[in-house]
Amino acid sequence: MAFVKIEGKKIGDGYPCFFVAEIGINHNGDLEIAKQLIDIAAAAGCDAVKFQKRTIDIVYSPEELMKPRESPFGATNGDLKRGLEFGRDEYQEIDRYCKAVGVAWFSSCWDEVSVDFIDQFDVPCYKIASASLTDDSLLRHTRAKGKPLILSTGMSTIEDVDHAITVLGRDELILMHAVSVYPAPYDVLNLRVIHTLKRRYGLPVGYSGHETGLATSVAAVVLGACVIERHITLDRAMWGSDQAASLEPNGIMRLVRDVRLVEQAMGSPEKRCLDAEEANKKKLRRVVG
Repeated sequence: MAFVKIEGKKIGDGYPCFFVAEIGINHNGDLEIAKQLIDIAAAAGCDAVKFQKRTIDIVYSPEELMKPRESPFGATNGDLKRGLEFGRDEYQEIDRYCKAVGVAWFSSCWDEVSVDFIDQFDVPCYKIASASLTDDSLLRHTRAKGKPLILSTGMSTIEDVDHAITVLGRDELILMHAVSVYPAPYDVLNLRVIHTLKRRYGLPVGYSGHETGLATSVAAVVLGACVIERHITLDRAMWGSDQAASLEPNGIMRLVRDVRLVEQAMGSPEKRCLDAEEANKKKLRRVVG
């Protein structure tokens, strides 16, 4: 099984799980909230935080932007989308701040202009969102940056994934099993797809979870996920479309802790009497002829 290296860390079977705290748009257009979320991710032991970047007038049609939609930013969908979008000044500060606290950052870019924008910060990798998996032009443009890629596979058929890998190639590529429902009910998570992707492609496979709890993300690691990505928020009750499918500070800290304990517990496949068991073996074992 191949491995991919991001920020000097090997990602693949046999290596520690790589944790990505998805900030996305949960900053609600507020740089100070973004910084608080970066602090939470760093304190929890996450390896990276991820944002989303869109060029609004490219990703959305004029008709879509004019649709009525009440938000803190105005009365139209365009007001909302523009209000949530960080520009150069904010990302320069995010870049500085992440370096100061020692956590990597990158972005899922929804259009070619956004890829070029994020490229100025020399991020260690790029994420391709599930919604972009069939955008061949965006896939090629992102691949051309020469960085490792994380490809999310939500709302896709196996044929869609086959095609995306044909476009991207297999070098420095990580696949993410995902279910694009927010929040996702447990009976649609289909964690066994992790095995399907690993067997079919021979690539590192992670899990991007949108459920509300922790147990299934831990289970994904046991099933072989080498990356775990979860949205984080200051408070699930905050305004915003992604908040309810996110983990609060205590949740992300517990998840990282539990996965690290599970990684220790996986141990060796060899069945033997352990040194730690010898004393109890002498004291408790009965041998009956």
